[in-house]
Amino acid sequence: MTLAIILILIVVASVLFHLLSPWHATAAASNWGSIDTTLLITLLITGIFFIAITLFMAVAIIRYRHKEGRRAAYQPENKKLEWWLIGITTLGIIGLLAPGLVVYDDFVRVPKNAHELEVVAQQWQWAFRFPGQDGKLGKSDVKWVNAGNPLGLDPNDPLGQDDVLIRNNEVRLPLDQPVKVLLRSKDVLHNFYIPQIRSKMDMVPGMVTHFWFTPTKLGKYEVLCAEYCGVAHYNMRGTMIVEEPAAFAQWLNKQPTFAQTLRSASKPSQGSILEHGRQLAKNSGCLACHSLDGSASLGPGWKDLYGRTEQLVDGSSVHVDEAYLIESIRDPKAKLVQGYPPVMVPYTFNQEDLNALLALIKSLISAAPSATRELAAQGRQLAETQGCLVCHSVDGKPGVGPTWLGLYGKTETLTDGTQVAVDEDYLKTSIGDPSAVIAKGFAPAMPAFALKDEELDALIAFIKSIADEGGSKPGAAP
Repeated sequence: MTLAIILILIVVASVLFHLLSPWHATAAASNWGSIDTTLLITLLITGIFFIAITLFMAVAIIRYRHKEGRRAAYQPENKKLEWWLIGITTLGIIGLLAPGLVVYDDFVRVPKNAHELEVVAQQWQWAFRFPGQDGKLGKSDVKWVNAGNPLGLDPNDPLGQDDVLIRNNEVRLPLDQPVKVLLRSKDVLHNFYIPQIRSKMDMVPGMVTHFWFTPTKLGKYEVLCAEYCGVAHYNMRGTMIVEEPAAFAQWLNKQPTFAQTLRSASKPSQGSILEHGRQLAKNSGCLACHSLDGSASLGPGWKDLYGRTEQLVDGSSVHVDEAYLIESIRDPKAKLVQGYPPVMVPYTFNQEDLNALLALIKSLISAAPSATRELAAQGRQLAETQGCLVCHSVDGKPGVGPTWLGLYGKTETLTDGTQVAVDEDYLKTSIGDPSAVIAKGFAPAMPAFALKDEELDALIAFIKSIADEGGSKPGAAP
């Protein structure tokens, strides 16, 4: 009887949770309201079966519970019941499959007046391509992919010369105009997904998939990868902006064509080498794992990387110079930096591209003296290995403990109401005996660290190095 009551309560609670829950799909921002209808039909059918089966179990438990002297009647088969179950199950399966097949047929049946947008995926970024004035996309193939031609367009195809390239994660579309989305992947399986548009399709290496939709609402929508594609899958995000046709046309006219990118790549000037390196890093996916501003990332950040000493996983250390950087680009698993996963793939850049990347990395060295810079780099390494960055952010985001961005030099209020200036003495006390000076609003969860004097100096140098970056930003630190 207890089990029957539990089953009945589960049914009642499930129905009430569905009816009263605020977590329902937002209104579709495209013509695919039929997908929501299909999902609703699926939910109704599965819900009816769930309620019927669960209540049947509860009734059976109550009606046929054990009683002294009662024996069950032997009934090897029941043709009538079997035919009823076959019929009901068949109708349920048809109800689940048929609406989806009807909608999918429309989902890939593109209207003649739809314009085209190609989406190209690679770990872990998006790129886009629109047809040019001729209205046709040029040929593409992986054999043409290189640093100057990351989308792999045929340089000899006249139809591709005026194709408009969007080499970043933001794309724009005109309102109320149908668009055919062509999807291809350069490396592994991806999935192009825009929740508000109700559009989702796999991107399979070696083939081109497609669907179409009509954006019906102005706004900014998040583009996601809905297929696990590697360790930085979570970071494969983009933006789709739906705007008025006139604004879209104006934006599109400002974007470079394939022919223009070929000319700029073939004639790099000395003054544009940094921009060439920056574009190369963006187009090759480097910035998906390496930050330029010193913030935490999947791989070592490039800010102040050149010239410092890195600790490797085998316990040795290496000086970051040109030879090390070139080796890490061509054979990234040769010398793995401690604290980072071995996920980088090898790159075969030509010497010109390598020089541009090296120039970019060198340009990110701050103006601080080299000794101070080296000490701060050691402090960052120490913070990573000691687990400090699990609780303390370096970008102003709230965490378990106070953020380190803009921390040094500010005034902190403690739990006893007193105020202290965050200087070297305060930081040393907080590290050696954190329960002695607890900042207001934070739990006393930090353990004591017995660091050597040189380690303390390095850690404090690192905290100082990011003080000026956030000290003037309101809300940068708790």
